[in-house]
Formats: sequence, C-alpha cells, structure tokens
Amino acid sequence: MAGQVVSKTQNRKKLNLRGRINYVETGILYLILLLLTAIYVIPFLWLLSSSLKDPTEIFRVPIVWIPKTLRWDNFVRATTDIPFFRYLGNTLLIIVGVVTGSLISNTLVAYSFAKIEWKGRNALFIIVLITMMMPYQIVMIPQFLFFHKIGWTGTFLPLIVPHFFGNAFFIFLLRQFFVGIPNEISQAARIDGANEFTIFSRIVLPLCKPAITTVAIFAFLNTWNDFLGPLIFLTSDKKYTLAIGIQQIMSVNDPRWNVLMAAGVLMTAPVLILFFLLQKYFIQGIAFTGLKG
Repeated sequence: MAGQVVSKTQNRKKLNLRGRINYVETGILYLILLLLTAIYVIPFLWLLSSSLKDPTEIFRVPIVWIPKTLRWDNFVRATTDIPFFRYLGNTLLIIVGVVTGSLISNTLVAYSFAKIEWKGRNALFIIVLITMMMPYQIVMIPQFLFFHKIGWTGTFLPLIVPHFFGNAFFIFLLRQFFVGIPNEISQAARIDGANEFTIFSRIVLPLCKPAITTVAIFAFLNTWNDFLGPLIFLTSDKKYTLAIGIQQIMSVNDPRWNVLMAAGVLMTAPVLILFFLLQKYFIQGIAFTGLKG
C-alpha cells in the first residue's frame, strides 16, 4: 500500500510538472506572437496616427501618437487634391478584368494538370513552375515593345489581357488543391454521362471555393498595389490608377506628408476589410493546398 501511495504521489508531481512546463511553453509562444504582431501593427498605427496630424507633428521625436488636434481634413484633401474617385474607378475596372481573367484561365489550366491525363503533362507543369523564378524585370521591356507595336500602350489592355493566359503561382496553388479531390467523384460523374467541362464546372469548382477565393484575393491585392505596370503602360493621367495617382500628392517643394498618410490609410482600408471578410476562405485555401500531390 505504501508503495502505491508513493507511486501515485510521484505521478501527480510529474503531471503537475508537465502542466507547468506546458503553461511556460504556451506563455513563451504567446509572447513571441505578440512581438511579431507588434512588428506589423505598430507601423500601421503610426500611419493612422500621422494621417490625423498636423505636418509639424509627424516627424517629432519622441513620437506623438495622439495628435493634439485631429486633422480630419487630411482625408478630404487626399480625395480632392487629386481626382481620387476617377483613379479609384480606373483601378476597380482593371481589378475586375484581372480577377475575371485569373479565375477563368488558372482554374482551367490547373484542372488539366491535376485531373486530365495527357502526354507531357508533368514536364510542362515543371516548366510552368520554373517561370516562377523569372523576375518581371526580364520580360518587362519585351512585353512593352510587343504591346506598343500592336497599339495597346496607353490603354488598360496590357494590364488585363495577360491575366487571361494564366499565372504560374495561381496554377500551382489551384492544381495542388484539385489533386486533393478524390478521383472517384469524377469517375462516378463520367459513368453517369457527364463530360469533362460539366465535371469541372459543377463538381470540382464548388468543392474548391477556398482555393478560388484565395486566388481572387491575391489577384486583387497584386492589382490594387501594382505601381510599375500602370507606370509603364498608362500614358494619360485620366487613366491613372490609385497607386500612381497618390504619388502626385508628393511634391519636391511641398511634401504634404499628412495628406499622403491619409491617402495611405484610404489605400490600406479596403485590403484590411477584404481580408477580415474573407479570411476563413483565405486560410482554408492556404492550409489545404499541397496536402496531396
């Protein structure tokens, strides 16, 4: 009996020790996560604070986090000093075209790589992946010369049409997700007389909403933040996007930092709202990609 009591006491001590170790490990993990969160959140808080400051307070040391007077007129100036809403309309028009093209082309190509057997499929998929290593600067000049020769420079077409021909990263992302869908589902549909496009549109796509939503989010973000593309191909200020238009707020003789910060908040807000609304699908799309393949 005495031995059993001692054994139970030792087991309790071990369990208590393990519990304390788990608490310590959890605490350290949360501390690391809080530090990483601060690294990303503090710059945005400084941007938000600066958007409501007087220009003399922005670069003051120590940092003034809460302005003495909230300058809400900075946001008014950010939308009136430049044709903000015209640039916003141009940006949204390009985004609609880019997202549409990305979803149509990449889903079709990824499905063919994942679910259709054809000669040279794996070799071509490897070539597609290799193109991901090629920086945009390599193809930038040939691309510009091509679009200039066919008369597309100065229009939105060079910014939209290429996305109807696929994107290596999106193809990889969707292909890995499609591979995870059991082939038995497609085979059963074929036995029932469904053709390949019916299987793709009515069976596979509804099962892949997280991955498709992820592609749409990435396409939106890439286009929303794109500065180099519009800078190269758009020649008229009437067709500028927000990324280029906001640069006009800056001036060599009069750097309006407070107005620029307000414009930065206006550019960042839609991205944050989009992420919070669709974060469920976004996380699922990333988490489930590559589980099979």
